[in-house]
Amino acid sequence: MSEHAIEFLQEWIGEKVHCHASPDRIEKQAETLARECAAKAAEAGIPLEDIQEEVGDIQELIASRLEEAAEEEKNSGESAQ
Repeated sequence: MSEHAIEFLQEWIGEKVHCHASPDRIEKQAETLARECAAKAAEAGIPLEDIQEEVGDIQELIASRLEEAAEEEKNSGESAQ
């Protein structure tokens, strides 16, 4: 995978992947974000195949990041009490 593709994916995930959904909606949010990521990558001239070659299924990666963000949000809420 090209450095450009790696940088694009890291930046995009950093900007877009935050937990704003309840845990039962993470999969739907991940699906929507994966489509958006693929579209933005195509606009930037980065084939989806290049990204998937490195990270596998981007929807699974995004879902994992959303779950991590939800867990962090939950833990920070608990520690604030």
